[in-house]
Amino acid sequence: MAISDEKRELREMLKLRAAALPESYTRRADKQICGSVISTPEYKQAKTVFCFVGRPAEIDTRLILEDALRSGKRLCVPKCVSDGVMEARLITSLSDLSPAKHGLLEPDPSKSGLVFPQEIDFAVIPCVTCDHFGSRLGFGGGYYDRYLQGADFFKCMVCRSELISEKVPRESFDVIPDMLITEVLMLKM
Repeated sequence: MAISDEKRELREMLKLRAAALPESYTRRADKQICGSVISTPEYKQAKTVFCFVGRPAEIDTRLILEDALRSGKRLCVPKCVSDGVMEARLITSLSDLSPAKHGLLEPDPSKSGLVFPQEIDFAVIPCVTCDHFGSRLGFGGGYYDRYLQGADFFKCMVCRSELISEKVPRESFDVIPDMLITEVLMLKM
C-alpha cells in the first residue's frame, strides 16, 4: 500500500475516533495542552508566535491566542491563500478573525499584516494524529508541510493523548517538530 493511501486510511480512522471523544475530555485536555504550551521556556521567550485557530474538531487554542495577545507578543495566525498554500497574518485581537473556507477563522488580509517565517520564534502546529517519534498526520491539504519546509523557528505540535497513534507513515517532505505536547506529555524531539 502506498504511503498516501496509508495516510488517508489513518486520517479517516482518527477523524471517527476524534468525533467520539467526550466533550468533557476534549475541554479538559485542550485546557491542559494550552497551559503546557504557555509554560514552555520557548514560548515564554518568543516575541512572535504563530498559532492555528482551532476548529470544533481541533484543539481549542484560544487560551494560547489570548495569552500571546495579553503578554504583548506579536501573534500571527494562518491564512489560506490558495490550495495547499498559507501565510502568517498578524492579529491584534480575536475579533480580527472571521469565518472562511473549511470552517476556519482567519483574518482579513486587507486588515492584517503579513509575517514572514524568519520573523516567527515559536509555532503551535495542529495534527489529526501523530506518534511519539514526531511524525505528524495533518488534514491532507499539505498546508503545514509546505509552510514548515526550511522554517527555523521552534515548532510545537499539539495533540490529544487519545489521538496519538503508534506509528504514523512519514514521507521525505514531512517536517518533524521540536516538541510534542499532549495533556499528559511534553516530549522534545
